[in-house]
Amino acid sequence: MNFTKTTEQDSKYNHLEKMSIVELLTNINNEDKTVPLAVEKALPQIEKLVEQIVAKLKNGGRLFYMGAGTSGRLGILDASECPPTFGVSPNLVIGIIAGGDQAIRNAVEFAEDSLNQGWQDLQKHNISDKDVVVGIAASGTTPYVISALEACNKNNIITGCISCNKNSPLSLMAQFPIEPVVGPEFVTGSSRMKAGTAQKLVLNMITTSTMIQLGHIKGNKMVDMQLSNNKLFDRGTKMIMAELHIPREEAEDLLTTYKNVRLAIKNYNNG
Repeated sequence: MNFTKTTEQDSKYNHLEKMSIVELLTNINNEDKTVPLAVEKALPQIEKLVEQIVAKLKNGGRLFYMGAGTSGRLGILDASECPPTFGVSPNLVIGIIAGGDQAIRNAVEFAEDSLNQGWQDLQKHNISDKDVVVGIAASGTTPYVISALEACNKNNIITGCISCNKNSPLSLMAQFPIEPVVGPEFVTGSSRMKAGTAQKLVLNMITTSTMIQLGHIKGNKMVDMQLSNNKLFDRGTKMIMAELHIPREEAEDLLTTYKNVRLAIKNYNNG
């Protein structure tokens, strides 16, 4: 198969340093507008992967994201937001980045080039065929991620990926590839821009649709969210007031007692 790395092709724009601020912003925005359309074309691919993830998580499995650099950070971001948003264990969706946690803030030289560290990092979590591993790489050529998925395939672990190049080595390695092809970046090769945005949109879709399928949303509300600050406690109180048609004080008492919107509503109805 032909593989063209569109994420590395020359920008459609030139002489960026001569543009005014408003020209820069307008042109970046015009490029950004194309990203949701690229993701839309990948919806059938996303659906296939989400079906696999839901099935595995319903049977006690976990979802792993793996990436290097920006891609790794985006996976960690998405994973870290699942417990507060959906009230799930931090061990249900796990983000792994090449170079370890220090790479979240600072680039770790050559970490993405390792051919065995990815699988070793997964083994630290006792990875098994109950789990799903999704590799994230805008280029689709990151050795750390590709080699990890190869090892997963050999061990009967379902693999997916998010790459912004068609028919990349990563896409060919993954059993369920997702390919939002966003084309050349405004700044040539700066795949933290459109490619990163596309990856973020896809990650949002994967975890949100999975968590809804797993029953962590009621109506359209985050009834399992963690009440980790005053804003969220207030939101939870309003949810209970609206659902049960009770005054604020009573709703606050329920939430203080049960520390969870779903439990507060359930126990009120049972009481």
